[in-house]
Amino acid sequence: MMLYPARLLAFFFALLAFHSLKAQDNLSDGPHVFYTNDSIRVFSVENGQAVKTVFPKEAREKIKLRIGFSNAPEKNFEVMLKPGNPTEPCLWKQPGKMLVLSDIEGEFDALRNLLLANRVINKKYEWIFGKGHLVICGDLFDRGLEVSATLWLLYKLEQDAVKKGGYVHTILGNHDIMNLAGNFKYVAKKYFANSEAMGVPYEDFYSKDSELGKWLRSKNIMEKIGGNLCLHGGVSPDVNGLKLSVGEINEKARPYIGWKDLKNTVKEDTILKLFNSRDGLFWFRGYFREPVVDEKVVDETLRLYGVERIIVGHTIVKTNVGFYYHQKVLGIDVNQHTGDHQGALYENKRWYKINLSGDKLPVPAH
Repeated sequence: MMLYPARLLAFFFALLAFHSLKAQDNLSDGPHVFYTNDSIRVFSVENGQAVKTVFPKEAREKIKLRIGFSNAPEKNFEVMLKPGNPTEPCLWKQPGKMLVLSDIEGEFDALRNLLLANRVINKKYEWIFGKGHLVICGDLFDRGLEVSATLWLLYKLEQDAVKKGGYVHTILGNHDIMNLAGNFKYVAKKYFANSEAMGVPYEDFYSKDSELGKWLRSKNIMEKIGGNLCLHGGVSPDVNGLKLSVGEINEKARPYIGWKDLKNTVKEDTILKLFNSRDGLFWFRGYFREPVVDEKVVDETLRLYGVERIIVGHTIVKTNVGFYYHQKVLGIDVNQHTGDHQGALYENKRWYKINLSGDKLPVPAH
């Protein structure tokens, strides 16, 4: 019996997976943009075929990327590369309109249809939300089959919104952090097959040398928008105890985004508490899962950050979208993978639960 090297076996099984996925017509992926000293390299999979294009580095601001859907060309769109990816501000005044979503996890159609139904974009992907703000409370990666398209749509809308006086806030969640740090536990097989087809390791797709990797690392893990503290998981008693401002939390955490094995390589207690896989900002479920925290913990968070409420995703509860703790916590995570597509809309100083029908219902309190 012939013994094959591990890398050859890995390639063989990835190739089998690649061919088995063809029938699902979901092989389109990318584009993924990488930077070298003298060039910009763009890799993608289109209709099951790997495509590579090389540009001189001076061409950056002239590069127009096409995000294509082989089985639904009406969903195609184009995006220009940004001149750069400066660090996002984390303190904002309250906009008149604000649509808040979370946990898209690669379900591009869910995001697109929610934005269409609630008049954030039109079918040409043009921003029609005016001076309104779109807020994503984490988790763009994993499970779903259109992660890169989801990222590129938000990347595009960031540029378009600013031109109309609006804004797009992309706040990182645990699945985003996991992928940047090389934890691929929930990544769909499609992406590894496409990685092999492109000849690019999946872990490089979102590295510091990739455009999407640079873009994601410019994002915050917590933002204060008017009277709202927006993040993915929640603020645990441990994090309250750090008594850090929103700016300090983002400043301290950002260098560790994408850091592998924090638990065994970082000694600073503050960083470990922010990233902790049970009580950290990305993972905390204490507002919804037993034993739930006492309301005094929520009150302490509101006092520390000078806000009226905390808005979080991460934890699916059957009563989401909903208010908890006497309307001090707004839970917005719903199971996008099972067709439950909802979000929260702030408009005319009121909060509404929204869906794919464009209905605006009062957010229930629990």
